[in-house]
Amino acid sequence: MENQAIDAAQIAGSVASGDLSMIGLFFRADIIVKIVMVVLVLASVWSWAIIFEKARLIRRLGTAANGFEDQFWSGGSLEELYDTVGKAPNHPMAVLFTSAMREWRRSTSAHHSSADSALHAGLQGRIGQVMQITLSREMERTERYLGFLATVGSTAPFVGLFGTVWGIMNSFQAIALTKNTSLAVVAPGIAEALFATALGLVAAIPAVVAYNKLSSDISRYGNRLEGFAGEFSAILSRQLEER
Repeated sequence: MENQAIDAAQIAGSVASGDLSMIGLFFRADIIVKIVMVVLVLASVWSWAIIFEKARLIRRLGTAANGFEDQFWSGGSLEELYDTVGKAPNHPMAVLFTSAMREWRRSTSAHHSSADSALHAGLQGRIGQVMQITLSREMERTERYLGFLATVGSTAPFVGLFGTVWGIMNSFQAIALTKNTSLAVVAPGIAEALFATALGLVAAIPAVVAYNKLSSDISRYGNRLEGFAGEFSAILSRQLEER
C-alpha cells in the first residue's frame, strides 16, 4: 500500500506534463482501477453485442411469424403445410406447429379407425403438453443472455463506484505523502475515480434500457405464440370431433 501511495505521489508530481485524456487516465491509473475499467469496458462491449443480436432476432422472428400465419390461415391443408415446413422449421412458431403436427400424425395413424372419446381426450392432452414443452424451450432459447444485461445494469454502477473509492484513496495517500493539497496532487486520483464512475454508467444505462425493451418485446412475442398454440389446439380438437 505504501508503494502505491509513493507511485501516486510521483504521478501527481508529474501531472502538469502528463496526459489526462481517457487513454492517459487509464495508463496512469492504479492496477486495481485499471482492472475495474477493463471489466466495465468488456461488460459494455458484450452488452451491446447482445443488444444488437437480440434486436435483430426479434425483428426476424416477427417477420417469420407474419409469413407463417399468412400460410396457416390461408385455408390450405395443414398436412401440406406440415410437409412444407416440417422438414426444417426455422423459427419458434413453425417449431411449435411442427411438434404438434408430428404428435397428431403419430397418434392418428396408430388409431385411425378408432372413435373412442378417451383416446381423443388423451391425444388432445398429449398435443397440449407437447406444445407447452416446445413453447417453454423456444422461449428459453429466445431469452438467452438477457440475464447478463440485467446483471450489468444492476452491478456496473457499483463496480464503477469501487474504482471511484480506490482512486480517491490514492489521492488522499498522495496528499499525506507530499503534505500538499494542491490540484496537482489531487487531480490524478480524482480524474481516475470519475472516469471509473463514468464507465460504470456507460455500461449500466444502455443495459437497463435494452433489457426493459427486449424483455417487453420477447414477452409480447411469447403471448403471440401462446395465442397461436391455443388456436391451433382448438382446430385440432374440432378435427378430432369430426372423425
